[in-house]
Amino acid sequence: MSQIIAHFQTLTQIPHCSKEADKLLDFLVAFSKERGYAVEVDEVKNIYIHKGTPKLCLQAHYDMVCMGKAPQIETYMEEGWIKAKNASLGADNGMAIAMMMQLMDEGEELEFLITSDEEIGLIGANKVAFDLKATMMLNLDSEDEAEVYIGCAGGADITAFKQDNYKKGEGDCYEVAVKGLVGGHSGVDIDKGIPSAIKILGSYLYENRVTQLASMYAGERRNSIPANAVAIVRSETLLESQENVTVRKLKEAPEVLREGDRLIELIHRFKHGVRAQNEKLGIPDVSINLAIITSDEKGGLKIETSARAMGADALEDLTEETVKMFEDYGFSVKVEDKYPAWKPDVSAFTNLVNDEMKAVFGKTKMMAIHAGLECGVIAEKYSMMQFASIGPTIRYPHSTREMVNVDSVEKTFEVLQGVIKRVKMI
Repeated sequence: MSQIIAHFQTLTQIPHCSKEADKLLDFLVAFSKERGYAVEVDEVKNIYIHKGTPKLCLQAHYDMVCMGKAPQIETYMEEGWIKAKNASLGADNGMAIAMMMQLMDEGEELEFLITSDEEIGLIGANKVAFDLKATMMLNLDSEDEAEVYIGCAGGADITAFKQDNYKKGEGDCYEVAVKGLVGGHSGVDIDKGIPSAIKILGSYLYENRVTQLASMYAGERRNSIPANAVAIVRSETLLESQENVTVRKLKEAPEVLREGDRLIELIHRFKHGVRAQNEKLGIPDVSINLAIITSDEKGGLKIETSARAMGADALEDLTEETVKMFEDYGFSVKVEDKYPAWKPDVSAFTNLVNDEMKAVFGKTKMMAIHAGLECGVIAEKYSMMQFASIGPTIRYPHSTREMVNVDSVEKTFEVLQGVIKRVKMI
C-alpha cells in the first residue's frame, strides 16, 4: 500500500462531513506545521499552507458528503478499487488531500489552498482572500483519469417554502416508500439514467390519484440524486406495492395537508434531470436536481433543488423558470449559494498539464465538467492566475457506491509530480 493510500485511510477515520469538519481542520494544520509549512486559517475555515515562493498552488476541499453510515467509514479493497461499507467514501476530495500530505512529507515548496464546505455551495471558495503568490493553480477535484478539466458548470440552490395546514382525512392510511436506490452526484451523474426516488414516489401518487398527503420525507443532500423517499397518505381506494414502490397499510388516521394534492402535482410536473445537452463538450449543458422535500409537524413544506448550467444566461433562465413554477404553487422562494461557471480556457498552463497527462497515461483530452469546481469562483478573485483541474478516477461520488481506483491514484500522482517539476523550470 502506497503512502498516499495510507494517508487517505487516515483521513477516512477523521470525521469531516460538511459543516462538521473541525477535527480534520485541526489535523491538517498540525500535520503541515510539523513539516515546516506556514499555515493560515480564515474566518470560514479555509486553510492556506505554504513554503518558499512557489509558482504553483494546489487546491482541494476538505469536507465530504456523508451518506449511509458516514462519517463512520470502514474501507475495503475490491478488484483494485477502494470502497466503503454502506457509506460514502470521501475520496471526493480526500484523495486530493492525501496527495498533498505526501508532497508535504517530501518537503515540496508549494502553496496548498484547502477550502471548507465545498459540498454545500462552495462556501469556503466564495470567501477566499489569502495573499496567494502562485501564478498557476491546479485543482485536484476532478474524477476521471487522463482528462484535464478547463471549465465547469455554474450553479445555484433554489429553495421553496410554504406554510400549509391540516384538515380531516378520509380512507385508509398508507406508508408509500421508495428506498435504497443507487443515488449519485447531481452533476456528473445526472445524465446516467439514475432514477430519482422523489420522482418515482410522486409519479406513483399522481397516477394512483392520491390527493391526501399527511407528510413527506424525501431525499438526502442537495447535490445528491435522491435515493430514498417516504410519504404518509390516506386513500379511499386500495394502494398496492409495485416495482421500486413499497406500500404498507398503517392503523393511524392522521389529518392531511390542505394542499397536499398540489405538492403531488408539482412533483409529477417537475422536470428533474438534464434539460439540455452540450453537444460540443459531450456533457449536459443544463440540469436540475429535485433534491429534498420535507414536511414538518406544523404543516410547513420545504423543497430544495440544485440547478446547474455551463453558461450564465442558461443558469439564469433555469433559475427564473424554477422560481416561477414554485411561486405558481404558492411557495415563497429563495435562491442561494450561487456560483459562476468556469468558462473553458486553453492556456500555457493547461497545455503543460495536458502534456504531463499524456506522458503518464499515453492519452489525454481537455474537458469541461457538469459540476461545480472551485476554479470558477477562485478565478474571479485571482484574475492573473492560470487554472486547470485533474484527479483520479472516482465513481458514484455522493453515494454509498462511491469508489476510487488505486492504480489511477498512483498514476495521477505521477502526473502531479511531473507538473510540479515542469513548473519549477518556467
